[in-house]
Amino acid sequence: MPSAPEGMNRTGNHQMIHPLLPTPSLWQTKVRDTIPARFAWPLFWNGDQFCWDLTWEEISECSSRRAMGVCGCCGALRPRYKRLVDNIFPEDPEDGLVKTNMEKLTFYALSAPEKLDRIGAYLSERLIRDVGRHRYGYVCIAMEALDQLLMACHCQSINLFVESFLKMVAKLLESEKSNLQILGTNSFVKFANIEEDTPSYHRSYDFFVSRFSEMCHSSHDELEIRTKIRMSGIKGLQGVVRKTVNDELQANIWDPQHMDKIVPSLLFNLQHAEEAESRSPSPLQATEKEKESPTELAERCLRELLGRAAYGNIKNAIKPVLIHLDNHSLWEPKTFAIRCFKIIMYSIQPQHSHLVIQQLLGHLDANSKSAATVRAGIVEVLSEAAVIAASGSVGPTVLEVFNTLLRQLRLSIDYELTGSYDCAVVSTKIIKEHEERMFQEAVIKTTGSFASTLPTYQRSEVMLFIMSKVPLPSLHHAIDAGKAGENRNRLTQIMLLKSLLQVSTGFQCSNMLTALPSSFLDRLLSAALMEDADLRLFVLEILISFIDRHGNRPKFSTISTINDISVLKLKVDKCSRQDTVFMKKHSQQLYRHIYLTSKEESNVQPHYEALYSMLALISIELANEEVVVDLIRLVLAVQEIAQINEDNLPVYNRCALYALGAAYLNLISQLTTVPAFCQHIHEVLETRQKEAPYLLPEDVFVEMPRLTKSLDHLVPEVFFRQSKISEVLGGSGYNSDRLSTPYIPQLTDEDRLSKRKSIGETISLQVEVESRNSPEKEERAPAEEITYETLKKAIVDSVAVEEQERERRRLVVEKFQKAPFEEIAAHCGARASLLQSKLNQIFEITIRPPPSPSGTITAAYGQPQNHSIPVYEMKFPDLCVY
Repeated sequence: MPSAPEGMNRTGNHQMIHPLLPTPSLWQTKVRDTIPARFAWPLFWNGDQFCWDLTWEEISECSSRRAMGVCGCCGALRPRYKRLVDNIFPEDPEDGLVKTNMEKLTFYALSAPEKLDRIGAYLSERLIRDVGRHRYGYVCIAMEALDQLLMACHCQSINLFVESFLKMVAKLLESEKSNLQILGTNSFVKFANIEEDTPSYHRSYDFFVSRFSEMCHSSHDELEIRTKIRMSGIKGLQGVVRKTVNDELQANIWDPQHMDKIVPSLLFNLQHAEEAESRSPSPLQATEKEKESPTELAERCLRELLGRAAYGNIKNAIKPVLIHLDNHSLWEPKTFAIRCFKIIMYSIQPQHSHLVIQQLLGHLDANSKSAATVRAGIVEVLSEAAVIAASGSVGPTVLEVFNTLLRQLRLSIDYELTGSYDCAVVSTKIIKEHEERMFQEAVIKTTGSFASTLPTYQRSEVMLFIMSKVPLPSLHHAIDAGKAGENRNRLTQIMLLKSLLQVSTGFQCSNMLTALPSSFLDRLLSAALMEDADLRLFVLEILISFIDRHGNRPKFSTISTINDISVLKLKVDKCSRQDTVFMKKHSQQLYRHIYLTSKEESNVQPHYEALYSMLALISIELANEEVVVDLIRLVLAVQEIAQINEDNLPVYNRCALYALGAAYLNLISQLTTVPAFCQHIHEVLETRQKEAPYLLPEDVFVEMPRLTKSLDHLVPEVFFRQSKISEVLGGSGYNSDRLSTPYIPQLTDEDRLSKRKSIGETISLQVEVESRNSPEKEERAPAEEITYETLKKAIVDSVAVEEQERERRRLVVEKFQKAPFEEIAAHCGARASLLQSKLNQIFEITIRPPPSPSGTITAAYGQPQNHSIPVYEMKFPDLCVY
């Protein structure tokens, strides 16, 4: 530092008074002395105020200017940080930021971090002033300087600087100028990408969330400006999310007050996109032009937001989506709704997928009285979401999902029948039947989509659950009475069986016992005997889907007599032990229902095709020698139905049964590969081809069946003979005795109850105990009528018998506990003597020589002796009987 000029006083604190300035008065000196020592000296009086932190050159320059008549506040006399800030602004704003002076300001801020807050406050002051004066060039320079300072400084004092920065950004966002809004947004995005070293406890982003959301909904007249503003708003929201989502000390961005603004703003920009028919769910496949659009930017932001969502935040993120779709009626076209939830399902963590499913189910319940098109849209979205959720989890409450869907199905049936959402006579809304049917089909499709994502054991539980909901006229399940009740029952049965068919389609299980447990199979087969033809067809299709485990069903879609089944390329495996056990347990039940179903007069071609497929698949999937024999007997019995015609079936039905038997016996003969059997079947088919082609499937199962008027004069050669088949198969090791026995199904109470139309038609149950093998059928006891008194008497009698047995045991125990030893010994001795005498008789009989042919034996002394009592006629004591 140069030496002080003459007349200048210099102290240890560098305090000096310039000789050209008036001598300070006493109060001025006191003011100077009260200035804190932390401010740099010398103190300088410029005529109006004190200035400090000046070098000798600055003081000399100021003095010369004063001597030249320059008055007022000189820029060189301002604080250093202000001068450094002022120096970054050029005289012409078009020249841009003065880089060398910016480097000086940055170095100063890094060297004196405690000045950073003042630098920010001063820059904020200048920016606000320049915005008010419409000096937008200097505004841009100020924001550029702020950005550089933010990027360079990471000290503990940056929090105070950030407050000034956010204040300036807010000022720009409040401006009506679009370029200033974009400028402020860009600066905020740069700030959001900075990782701060120290947390902030008091910073709030509520204004920015609101303002950026408002920019996302910009309606500027010019398309280009509107697009830029919307993109800036989306970028701003993305910056807010990045800045706050991982910082626990920041305001919780997942609160509903924030999510209700952010999510609809992003969906608004997605909604106004140009609909593309084929759109990839991943933004990586989009073109560069699409990436610059608000739509693609909003999608990326939404994906990032959902990807950061934790378990507890999924609900707050999904609820605004549902509300937005409701408010804008976007469920009915359902294209946008499906796209939104595809983005959601692909973006969230896989283990959280079931939360989205639960939210959709809850929303479906909440809209249970909305229009059918709205509910159908929600269900369609559920279906799409379930397929994506297959890689994650559908959640622990699987049955609750299906319970909700089935409940909606029942409600839809009620709406369709009553024509009202409130089950009232007069409805304020017009319910269209075809829309409700569309909704029902969507629910059925969704049920299948959900089931396809489940493991085998859960799928079995779901099928049991659905089957338990089917109203059937059984002993344990009452159905609605009356005409309205019949319609409701029928629609419910059809819809639930359709749902069950969707669930069972593609079901693969190696163990049929677990796939078709008794509780499930009994209810399913009882539905197979209903009068409604559609119900019977659904049951057959469901059974076929269970049995077909190798995909052979399409090869039996049409009924025909193929000369060589090798062209079908059937996949045949050896019957497993589990399958054998299943058939031993349930085969007769299956045969009975096949037999009874084939007798129904309302059967049409699809029914016979399903019966043929079922017989063929059982022969391939579950057959051993015993099953093959029973199936042949069953088909021959079906032929007898058409031949005897006790049920007065139409000609078509009788011809269809003949054709069904011909097609199946042709198939099974080639599967068994017994030459004599194949020859007999071939001879009958040739005879039918010549004499009665209307008994072959090629003439019956066509669009215009070629039938005859009467079947009363058929020659015996067109029938398959049971005696001949028994003979040829018996020679190949099959059970000829069983083959020669006609198949006669046993009717059960379940079969009769399945025919009733209402619960009131069955007053009492008649239980008949009969044995088909008994020779005294004509002397059978009459059926006993079970009434309330009978049941009461049986219960009372059983209780009395139990009491008597309990009393007898008590007396025996008491006797052995209290009776004298001699009495007990005498009692046991008497029983022992009786036992010994009986044993002696047995030994005597067993050691005697065998009887002579004359029927007598000779004693030791030559005297003839009659036969003793045979062993099997002797009455042994209880202790000797095992």
